[in-house]
Amino acid sequence: MRHLRRLAPLWVLALLASVLAMGSVPAQAATTSISVDGTQGGRTFDGIGAISGGGGNSRLLTDYPAAQQSQILDYLFKPGYGANLQLLKVEIGGDANSTDGSEPSIEHSRGTVNCDAGYEFWLAEQAAARNPAIGLYGLAWAAPGWINGGFWSTDTVSYLISWLDCAKQHNLTVKYLGGWNERGHDANWFVQLRSALNAHGYAGVQLVADDSGWGVADDMANNAAFNNAVSIIGAHYSCEGGDGGNAHTCSSTTAAKNNGKPLWDSENGSQDMNTGAPALIRAITRGYIDAKMTSYFNWPLLAAIYPNLPYNTVGLATAASPWSGNYAIGASTWATAQVTQFTRPGWKFIDSASGYLGGTESNGTYVTVKSNTGADYSTILETTTSGSSQTVNFTVKGGLSTGTVHVWATNVNNPGSATSFVHTQDITPNNGSYSLTMQPGYVYTVSTLGGQGKGTATAPAAHALALPYGDTFDGYGNGAEARYLSDMQGSFEVQPCAGRSGKCVQQMAPVKPIEWQDDSDSYALIGDPIWSNYTVSSDVYLRGAGTIELLGRGQHAAAAAVPHERLLPADPGHRPVVDREDVHRRLQPHPGHRNDDRAGQRPVAQPVVHVPGLADQCPARRRPVRIGKRRLLPDRASRPGHPGLPHRPVRQPVHHSWNGHRRRWNRPGQLGTQRRQVPGRLHRLDHPGRGRRPLGLQWFACPAVDGRQRCRARSRALPRRDRWGHRQRLAREPVDLQRRREPAVDGRQRDARQPRERPLPRHPRLRHHQRHPTRDLGLQQRIQPEVEFPPVTR
Repeated sequence: MRHLRRLAPLWVLALLASVLAMGSVPAQAATTSISVDGTQGGRTFDGIGAISGGGGNSRLLTDYPAAQQSQILDYLFKPGYGANLQLLKVEIGGDANSTDGSEPSIEHSRGTVNCDAGYEFWLAEQAAARNPAIGLYGLAWAAPGWINGGFWSTDTVSYLISWLDCAKQHNLTVKYLGGWNERGHDANWFVQLRSALNAHGYAGVQLVADDSGWGVADDMANNAAFNNAVSIIGAHYSCEGGDGGNAHTCSSTTAAKNNGKPLWDSENGSQDMNTGAPALIRAITRGYIDAKMTSYFNWPLLAAIYPNLPYNTVGLATAASPWSGNYAIGASTWATAQVTQFTRPGWKFIDSASGYLGGTESNGTYVTVKSNTGADYSTILETTTSGSSQTVNFTVKGGLSTGTVHVWATNVNNPGSATSFVHTQDITPNNGSYSLTMQPGYVYTVSTLGGQGKGTATAPAAHALALPYGDTFDGYGNGAEARYLSDMQGSFEVQPCAGRSGKCVQQMAPVKPIEWQDDSDSYALIGDPIWSNYTVSSDVYLRGAGTIELLGRGQHAAAAAVPHERLLPADPGHRPVVDREDVHRRLQPHPGHRNDDRAGQRPVAQPVVHVPGLADQCPARRRPVRIGKRRLLPDRASRPGHPGLPHRPVRQPVHHSWNGHRRRWNRPGQLGTQRRQVPGRLHRLDHPGRGRRPLGLQWFACPAVDGRQRCRARSRALPRRDRWGHRQRLAREPVDLQRRREPAVDGRQRDARQPRERPLPRHPRLRHHQRHPTRDLGLQQRIQPEVEFPPVTR
């Protein structure tokens, strides 16, 4: 042992020497050899595009000042300037929310067609003016409610034909048409649509099916008529991670590949305009290598929406401040330009010159496309998942150009203006051979094609929408959308006023549309989200039974008091009755996701309602409130000026839906049966006829004021009908409540109650009046759509 101890230092020295020797040798960069042979081929490249729709994501672009509006459009569509999009998919409006808003239908009522409705035709015109070769693609997310038989019906076929007729009136040629976005397919309906298109002079329109998944290829293989009707197989989010995923790999099915028809990534993206750039370029290159997809559509085109809506930075650019003209161009624009400015639809992939760098996908990928009319070619290479520099050796032959190649690069892993779409060098091949060294985190393009460029326009600084702000709508044409007014559900248009002169805003959808997602009743959004301490007023006329709500939307849970006004119809011919409540704290919706339950910031506050007079009469005391067999104490602190009111949910009346039925809503994290736990969305509970009964509770008595007792404890049954005449049935509580601790809010710890499967015994029927503050614990809480209503008339 002593001998080994004496030798130990020698071992250490030897080990250190070997480590130092290894560290002194530079890491060997991976090397890839690419043979670009013009005699080889592959599938046809169909182009790169983006989606304006699904929905309302281009709305604010129409209200931008002319100069900045033109700059944004140039960055998106102008060749040699920005994204240089080769395809544009637009939504066929259906008067219903399809993610970030609803887009108006050309036919709100059967037989009444307005070809100037909405802004998608306008956008397509602007795109075609900058790039006449752009391919236009129409797809429906929703449909107007007058359609009989559901979406897969003859009425819908007729509606799509009318939409194509309107496009023709705008001198637009629609090349592609889909079915119902992400709702599968009806094979017979596509066959019927194909026949109708041919009969009405639209034989050149190619049908895409089914804008959902690859399962459509299986049905096409088993149905010859269906297969003949469809020209393109389109699937959504076929790369790793799906909607908003990392796209490290992509996939399709054997049936799809064997079909022989083009395979399209007809919707992808759903990511931030900067941080989503690496996944975007991977989906384009790996989409072809792994899955043989020949086209890519990014969702959305841009985020021209209010910044307090979900997906407010998703797309190729953002344009959320039309009053200032401010906008931002994202790294995804330049990642797209690395493909579109060096290719043309109709070019051919060279499969032998497409693959994985160093033979491993983690090193990066490359694809090569060649001109179908000349000797030009382009190779797009991405190193977004590589950890070291790499060298590529090119050999060009087979009749392709051996002249100078232009090298452009974009750092997509660490985007910045100085490293986006940079012309790095020109290389002159030696007997058709040349080399390129690449750094990790980049997308490179080497091409013999010239004419590339990077736009130089800059946006003005952002500023708030100046107050006071108002609009009489008298300067608009009939059917136009009011400035800055964003439809969220339904369709709000400027129309002549009824009962007085001038113009008013009217909700035009007479019946509930065929929705893409169940959201709420019709409403719209307007105003600058950074406003504070302001007053809103609106003149409203109700033509019949219903409600109008004018709400203020706060940016965070600790927002200041917001006026809340509910307008109820009085007797016919009389002014509406105003029912006012001061809502001092409301739930703040957090960024949600359309198709899954991905994470977002949870609401951290609950609403508190001040009933005028009650708080002033009852001093702040920690008197117990009895709920069932439990005695709870109100929170010691309360809103200024309203002592004694606990920070807990309160009961609010349910409201009318489109078809006259009554609904209840709640948000994720609150007790109740929901269709789905999607953050930031309104969700429907069971119909009131099968609804839940609140826990039995009693309120405490306050000291006598002016010789009279206030807030006396009561215990009586709920009325059998509510204020609107609808029956209120009481039902057994289906679940128990369990406590869990929530993060502290305003220095106080909150308890949230979650459902358990064990049923509770039926509680005694104790009543409480809806206009008195109660501890309902969120069982039947009505969450109002937290938006600001515009002036609405009949």
